[in-house]
Formats: sequence, C-alpha cells, structure tokens
Amino acid sequence: MAGGKETPRQKMIGMMYLVLTALLALQVNSAILLKFKFLDDSLFGMNEKVSKDHDGTVKGIAAQVEKNRNTSKDVAILKQSEEVRTRTKQMIDYLRGVRDKLVTATENTKGKNEYKNMSAEDKVATTMLGGKRNGAAYDMKEKLNAYSTYIKGIVPSATPLALDAKDDPTVTDPEQRSKNFAELNFENTPLVAALATLSQKETEVLKYESDALTKLSQEVGGTIIVFDKVGAFASAESNTVAAGTKYKAELFLTASASGLKPSMTLNGSPLAVDATTGKGKVEFTARPGNFDAAGNAKANWTGTIRFKQNGRDTTFKVTVPYTITKPVMQVQSASVQALYFRCGNKLSVQVPALGAQYDPSFSASGAATIKGSAKGEVTLVPNSKEVTLNVSSGGNAIGSQTFQVRPIPKPEIKCIVGGREANEKQGTPITAVRNMQLRAVPDAGFATFLPEDARYRVSRYEITLVRGKRPAMPMIPVNGPTVDLSSVVNSAREGDRLYIEVKQVQRMNFQNNTEDVNVSKQFNIPLL
Repeated sequence: MAGGKETPRQKMIGMMYLVLTALLALQVNSAILLKFKFLDDSLFGMNEKVSKDHDGTVKGIAAQVEKNRNTSKDVAILKQSEEVRTRTKQMIDYLRGVRDKLVTATENTKGKNEYKNMSAEDKVATTMLGGKRNGAAYDMKEKLNAYSTYIKGIVPSATPLALDAKDDPTVTDPEQRSKNFAELNFENTPLVAALATLSQKETEVLKYESDALTKLSQEVGGTIIVFDKVGAFASAESNTVAAGTKYKAELFLTASASGLKPSMTLNGSPLAVDATTGKGKVEFTARPGNFDAAGNAKANWTGTIRFKQNGRDTTFKVTVPYTITKPVMQVQSASVQALYFRCGNKLSVQVPALGAQYDPSFSASGAATIKGSAKGEVTLVPNSKEVTLNVSSGGNAIGSQTFQVRPIPKPEIKCIVGGREANEKQGTPITAVRNMQLRAVPDAGFATFLPEDARYRVSRYEITLVRGKRPAMPMIPVNGPTVDLSSVVNSAREGDRLYIEVKQVQRMNFQNNTEDVNVSKQFNIPLL
C-alpha cells in the first residue's frame, strides 16, 4: 500500500480488510458467510462513492489548470490525471468482470447481490485457480501489479497490489507461506469471501488512484478544494428574548470541504479543530469589564482560519463582538437584611446567569465564612457590627453585599412550678413548689430565624426560703434548670416567700459550643 496519511474512510476500509482476513482463517458457517456478504456489500458501495469523487477531483484539476491560464506544464499534468482515471476505470471494470464470472460460475444471477449458494468453494477454485494455474486469479495478479507499477511512476511509494504469501508481511502462518497469490486468496474460499476479496482489491486500486490524483493536483496549484458539505445556519441577535419584543436572526447556507484541513486560532492562540466536522470550538471565560449603568460591558474576540489554496497559505479573519453582562447575585436567607452576632447565619447565594458554570467561593470582612455542602450555600459568623460578603466564581469576582449585624436578644427567664408559671403577685401554693424549673425562653423572632443558635439553659441559680425579713432555712444552690424542693415544702408556712436569684445562663450555638449569657433575674414568690 502507498504511504502517507489516510482519510477516515480509508482507515475504515483498512479495518474491514483486517476483519476479512481474520474471517478467512475461521471455519466457515452460515453466520460467517453472512458477515462476508456484509463486508462485500459495504466495500462495494464505498468503492462506487469513491470512484465518483475521483471524477470530481479530475474536474477540479481541470478547473485549476484553466485558472492558471492553461500553461503547457499544467495541461500535461491534466492529461496525466485523465489517464490515471482511465487506467483505474479499466482496472475496476476488469475486476467487475471477474466478479461476474464468479457469480455466474456458481449458478447465481449476475448483477444481483442475493446468492442461492454463498459457499460453492469448489466452483470458486475452478474459476479462480483452474487446473494448471490457468484460472482468473493468475491473470488478475499480473494486471494488478501492472497497474501498481504504472502508479509507482507517479507515487514512488506504491508497492505491488498482488503478492504471494512469502512476499506478504501480513502472512505469518508457516502453513500459508508457501502459497502463491491465487491460492492464498481463493483456495478453499466460499463465494462471498472471494467477492469480498475482489472488492478489497478495488479499494486498494482506488486508494492508489487517490494518492496519484492528490499528488498531481498539488502540482497544478495545491490541494483541490471541493465544498461537499452544505447545510443551514442561523445567527440570532440574542438567544434570549422578552415577551412582547422582536426576535431577530439571519438564516443562510454554509459550505465546507471534508478534505480540507484548516488550522484555526482564537485571539492568536491555536484552536482545536474537530477532524470530523472541520469546526473549531470557541470557548473561554468572559472576564469582568467596565460595566455601564445597565451592567453591560462591550468586548470582542478574533478568530482566524488558515488553509492551503493555490499552493499558498490563505487566511480568513473575523472579529466577533459580544456583550458581557454583570452577573446578578440572588441572596436568600431567613433574615437577609441583618445578621445575628456570633451566630451561624446561613445564606444561599445564586447567580442564575452563570448556570452550570457557577463555581462559587466566598470571603468576608467582619465575619468568618463556612462553605456549605450545596452549591452557593455559605454560613456567616459575624464578629463585628457590619459584614461584607465577597463572592467569586472560577477565580472571577462576581460581587459583594454588605449586611448589618444585630446583637443576640436576651432570653426571658421563667419560673415553672407545678407545671405552671409561678405567680409573683398573687402567690403560689406551698405544695406546688415541690418541683421547680427555671426556663430560658429565646426571643421568638430569633428562634424562628436561627433555631440552632437559640438553645438556652439556666445552668445555676440560688433559692432562699424567707420568713418575714429573715431566711427560714439555709440558701439552696441549684445546678441545672430543675430542682426538688421537698425540704422547702416541709418547712414552709403560709406567708413565707421564695427568693430566687439566677446566677448563670448558657447558650449552645449551631456548632454545639456553649457560651455564658449575661442575664440578671430574680424572683420573689409568695407562698400560700
């Protein structure tokens, strides 16, 4: 085979040939015969398409020669390309004749790809090998190699197309190495496998022709550009349109050449080009600019497309304007107008304009920040009267927002006796104070906004039974919110008073850390 780079189609055909070779080495059954038929049909259809493409290539060379004012040198090359096309068609016609001979010899109908007998190995051998090496395969070897010798005069790297096993580097089986070209390809071979082999030889012939025409086209002014991909394209002024406003776009045709291998740049830097579509993917992060009062900034990017035309580099340049819109932050919180001092104020900061590209990071002055598990979630723990939250995404600053900080409202201390709140004005029955509890009740609004920071506990207080102006019994220290006052009940008389003084109240925050709360409270409860 000729050297040089192969097109995706040629690579696929080469892969099919490897599959064909592998199938030939297997014991043939009906399923494998169907695989051979599939390979033959696929190769045959591809060859038809490639042959038509080569007609277009010769026409392209003729057009280039005329454009170059029909110089004698170019006219000679045109005649040579036409001769290549003629010799190739003759070679293909010859191989098609061998195909027809095989089909009719195996009692099948010429011109149809449905076969009554897909095997018929004996009749294939008779047709292709003959009795004394007079079968069609021996003549075919001479014609194939004569064609490759002709192409070698244009493409020096061309090698013989029909090799005996000992000369074929792909044949490594020692039992096969002694076979000649005819035996290697058609001995013990079912009909559909023989037809697939013929299609593969057509493919190799067309590959050699492609190499020759490519070289000849380059000699008359470069690669022939055939725009064989045509499609529709729409360019809209904006993909977002408000209800009641006009949607504007331009609809037009685009054309591209599948054989063209352009290079592209974005703002001077190389751009990756998809080998299949020939399109460059433009993608970059829009940097913040000088935003106007409406939050917009003008910018542009420059792209270039470079390819060979008429033997010279041809470059097209385009400058594309675009508008950068200042992202709008949406901050959601139970209390977004002000934060609470030294509490876990949870915020959700979203920037809808960034969509899936939103990758936030946070910093703040006047507060510590704790990033949440969900995208955009952050907890602020203020340590000053004012906090400024700064938001970035992917290293780009998005914006900032300032919050005022409220002090934590102090809890209300309530004395609960007998399941009810003690009555300091009317008094409480002596028996009701047997079980007492002091509760620290948080401010209702604070508890609603930040329930995890509104957990209070009266941790220490003192109780004294007072009779007249003097204590009736020693003071009772209490650790924790509840106490059993059975001793007081047993000693108390009607008209005595319980004097209670709160000594310590504690708050547990959202991180389960405890701190003292400065609360002063006394109770003076008459006993009935």
